[in-house]
Amino acid sequence: MRSFTSREFRANQAQVFALADAGETVVIRRRGKQDYTLTPVDDDDFQMTPKLMEDILQARRDLAEGRTRHFDTAEDAIRYYDSI
Repeated sequence: MRSFTSREFRANQAQVFALADAGETVVIRRRGKQDYTLTPVDDDDFQMTPKLMEDILQARRDLAEGRTRHFDTAEDAIRYYDSI
């Protein structure tokens, strides 16, 4: 694993991307904020599968027809999901 500050990343982007491309785990640290992992992605990572598209369309139909559940609190949702 290699770790870079956000400043080091900006100054050495080509080198850092090359490390990630080579399979190295790359972490970019931001002082006092969230850290990030740099991960290569393929075009396949962004393709909508037929199953996913059908699930989305079904969810939209359910919403339009009122087949949804509403919870006033997170605890209510947790109790519901624990019960099924």
